[in-house]
Amino acid sequence: MNFLSHAIDHLETPPVVVGTAIPDWLSVLDRRVRARSRGARPHLDSDDQVLRQIAAGVIRHHEDDRWFHGTRAFAETNLELAVQLRERLPGDEGFRPSFVGHILVEMFLDAFWIRDDPTVADRYYASLEEVDQVKVEGCVAAITGRSVTGLAGLIRRFIDARFLYDYTDHDKLLFRLNQVMRRVGLADLPAAVGGWLPAAQDLVEARRDELLSPPEPPNPPSE
Repeated sequence: MNFLSHAIDHLETPPVVVGTAIPDWLSVLDRRVRARSRGARPHLDSDDQVLRQIAAGVIRHHEDDRWFHGTRAFAETNLELAVQLRERLPGDEGFRPSFVGHILVEMFLDAFWIRDDPTVADRYYASLEEVDQVKVEGCVAAITGRSVTGLAGLIRRFIDARFLYDYTDHDKLLFRLNQVMRRVGLADLPAAVGGWLPAAQDLVEARRDELLSPPEPPNPPSE
C-alpha cells in the first residue's frame, strides 16, 4: 500500500497517520534504519499518547502490507502490468517492469481516493501538519533505537511537496514514477509509457475492491 491507503481509516487520529508513513519515510532517509512492528509494540502502553499512537500506526503499516501483498489480486495485477510494460519496452526483461507494476498498483489506489473525494488528500496533509515533526523524530528514535536526525526536515519537505495530488494526472504521475526509479537506481521510463498509463489505471481499478479487501480470517476449529 501507499501513503494514503494506509492512512485512510485513521485521518481523525493524526499521530496514527504519521506512524503509517514512517517505514516509507525511513526508506528514503536511511535504509539502514527500520521501524519494525517488534520495535513499536512495547510503546503501545506508553504514557506518551503521541508515541503510543505513532507506534500503532507503524504496526498498522506492516499489517496492511502483509495482507495486501499476499492477496491474489495484487499478485495477478502486478504480473499483468509487468507483462504489458515489457511489451512496450522491448528487451527490458529485468527487475524494472515488475517493480513498476508493484508501485503503480499502489499509486493508482491512492489516486482513486483523491479522484473520488478531493478533500481526502487535504485531510491527510492536515493530519500530518498537526503532529510536531521534532516530536516525531524523537518517537521514531525510541521505536527504532537509532538516531533519525533529518527526519523532521524530510517530513516537512514531504508535506510541502504534496505529490499525492499528482497521482491523478498521468503526465505528473510519470514524473513522480521516474523520481522513484532514480531513487532506487533504475533507469527512467520513456515518455511513451505515459500513453499506456490510462490502460494500466483501468486494469487496477477493475480490481480495486479486491485489492483493498483484507482476507477473511480463518474459521475457528469446531469443538
